[in-house]
Amino acid sequence: MHTSLEQISATKCFGGWHKRYRHRSRVLDCDMIFGVYLPPQAEQDASLPVLYWLSGLTCTDENFMQKAGALKLAAELGLVIVAPDTSPRGEGVADDPDGAYDFGLGAGFYINATQQPWAAHYRMYDYVTAELPALVEANLPVSERRSISGHSMGGHGALICALKNPGRYQSVSAFAPIINPVNCPWGQKAFGGYLGNDRAQWEQWDTCELIAGAQERLPLLIDQGEADNFLDEQLKPQALEAAAAAAGHPLTLRRQPGYDHSYYFIASFIDDHLRHHAVALQS
Repeated sequence: MHTSLEQISATKCFGGWHKRYRHRSRVLDCDMIFGVYLPPQAEQDASLPVLYWLSGLTCTDENFMQKAGALKLAAELGLVIVAPDTSPRGEGVADDPDGAYDFGLGAGFYINATQQPWAAHYRMYDYVTAELPALVEANLPVSERRSISGHSMGGHGALICALKNPGRYQSVSAFAPIINPVNCPWGQKAFGGYLGNDRAQWEQWDTCELIAGAQERLPLLIDQGEADNFLDEQLKPQALEAAAAAAGHPLTLRRQPGYDHSYYFIASFIDDHLRHHAVALQS
């Protein structure tokens, strides 16, 4: 690899290590930081499977690692977890001029922007699916067996990454994903800004549109809180149910009464998702 990793922190946790690395991204043309949890098995095994976690709006690489309560079971299962940032950052990287939380910094939406000034840096899809895994696999004790998961905007990212890349991931799951961004305010704002006004371009990054022509029927595991404030306007899980049914795509959509959009919700069900991925990664 021509790109080197700079370790910026290392913290012992459940017998393994949570580490943060900085590197120069050629795809995003900026410095990026990502977090990785290396379970204790990494000291003896240089080919562990990896779960990539994509976080939601406003998050960084740190939110999931600190709040999800995933590392204890990851240590038991021998899973490496990699959590990238949610957007490019740094001097010269464009941001929403009004400082909105749902566009610009912290809101890359895991797509490749085509419109200026965003196209210069906002290529999070290429970063997550290609550049980051290549970097991780070249420098850390991991195999090429990958799974992917995420929350909200990151749930959208996890689903489209899996649907657009048959054979790349062993499994996929999501918490409260933005299912149908072409038909919700968050998605319409982001896609209009990053991709322009051609809705045909938007559909290339929409789970409900992609699922009909998916070349691989990787089972989808989705958890959705029924007390989520964004449920009706932004998330619309019923759209995924309809699209999956029409395509014959395997879907487990669990509606969880009383749960909201927060990391309390994620922490409540993260073990189920880790076990789901471990079965696929270690089979």
